[in-house]
Amino acid sequence: MNHSLDNKNIGIGITGSYCTYKKVFNELKRLSETNTNLYTIFSDNASKTDSRFGNHEEFLNLAKELSNKEPITTITGAEPIGPKSMFDVLVIAPCTGNTLSKLANGISDTPVLMACKAHLRNNKPLVICLSTNDALGMNLKNIGILLNTKNIYFVPFGMDDYISKPNSMTAHVDLLQDTIVKALQGRQIQPVIQSPHVTIT
Repeated sequence: MNHSLDNKNIGIGITGSYCTYKKVFNELKRLSETNTNLYTIFSDNASKTDSRFGNHEEFLNLAKELSNKEPITTITGAEPIGPKSMFDVLVIAPCTGNTLSKLANGISDTPVLMACKAHLRNNKPLVICLSTNDALGMNLKNIGILLNTKNIYFVPFGMDDYISKPNSMTAHVDLLQDTIVKALQGRQIQPVIQSPHVTIT
């Protein structure tokens, strides 16, 4: 058990990279087994969309089960996060390219993005668990912006399929807890680029 997370209030923003949900929810289960207080926030797509990876109701119910709290699914529900200083750290896991680009450009039109805006006003850490097919394309500049933004930290990430998806990068989700611990100390876990996920042939 990671005692450095004892009694920490951790927000988890869940966006629509459905293919990573299995890994992400496995890590959330690990977090739920520590002495932390978990809160979940779902983007509009994550809270309403079914995919071949699962039904949205199943994920909402699983989030409730792991956190013992109703997920936040509206912008108005996310707004009090800042004034109430609800979290010690906020995590976006998974963080899609769409969410990443909006965050880098100050757009807060989903519950997760509103949670980020509200949380960052308190000068507390935000952790990004990246999953996007265009990390080395249109979103590369946004990754650069956020890597150089105060109080924003990344779970180490790398190319997940450099042959079929040469612009795609995803986070090493198994390093989520370690990244959170470092972020709470004001430090970026290193190396932040750990690539590739697959064996080079």
